[in-house]
Amino acid sequence: MTMTAETTTDTRPHKKAPPAPLNGVNTPMLLTTINAVAAQPELAKFVFRADSAWLQGTHTRSTMAGFYGAGGEHKHIGRYTADSDHPAVLCGADRGPTPVEYVLHALATCLMAGMANIAAARGIKLNSVNVAIEGDIDLRGILGISDKVRNGYENIRVTFDVDADAPPEKIRDLVAQSRDRSAVFDVVTRGVPVTITTKGA
Repeated sequence: MTMTAETTTDTRPHKKAPPAPLNGVNTPMLLTTINAVAAQPELAKFVFRADSAWLQGTHTRSTMAGFYGAGGEHKHIGRYTADSDHPAVLCGADRGPTPVEYVLHALATCLMAGMANIAAARGIKLNSVNVAIEGDIDLRGILGISDKVRNGYENIRVTFDVDADAPPEKIRDLVAQSRDRSAVFDVVTRGVPVTITTKGA
């Protein structure tokens, strides 16, 4: 049997197919969310919360259960907890990472989450992403020994190790874009007003 192909011209408008999920990111939902927020800016207002309780010594526990956003209240699928403590060398019992280590964790994971989203939106497949992060701190500040030393980190270094189906310049651009859009990078590098009050006082 001989088959012949007919050439036809289809003048009907075609809708561009939405990108498929990539890097574990629901890309169609990501783009839908971006478009929805662009059309209704009030949906962008979020309030995240943590309730923290002192347990003993320098051991504390924070619980994150819900937040406000996209015009309403939301609950996590479970109540997440995070313990913090000081190591023995800093007079603690080492029941969890120190608070300043959580800052490193927050920065690294925020940068990587951003990279996954940005890469997915750009159609770049990530094979692996690892971040090494460390910060320098001088304890003379928090110990009250010197008022010329800041209490927090003096310097933080972040090193990405990325394996992606993209040339090096595109990977560098992904890292730069994840930095530029990172909420935690913004908080750490630009600061944020913090109000502290005491109930009944």
